[in-house]
Amino acid sequence: MSFLPMIAIFAIFWFLMIRPQQKKAKELRAMLEALQKNDEVITTGGVVGKIVKLNDQFVTLELSDNVEILVQRAAIGQRLEKGTLKNNK
Repeated sequence: MSFLPMIAIFAIFWFLMIRPQQKKAKELRAMLEALQKNDEVITTGGVVGKIVKLNDQFVTLELSDNVEILVQRAAIGQRLEKGTLKNNK
């Protein structure tokens, strides 16, 4: 009977902390796998650019005309809507 509160605390912890975190990680993995050329993205460091090349591990981002950087695919934090970069220039 003394284990019942411990089990209840673990169940609450699971549903409030662990499960949402796993769901978010799954969504991020799916987004990284679905990246395509010409997608507009923002990196975890805050760099915004358009994908010009990509492979399994690396992505080449075009920041502006003739300025490209190479970042790890895992460094992509979010995909932006089409036209976001064009509207902010």
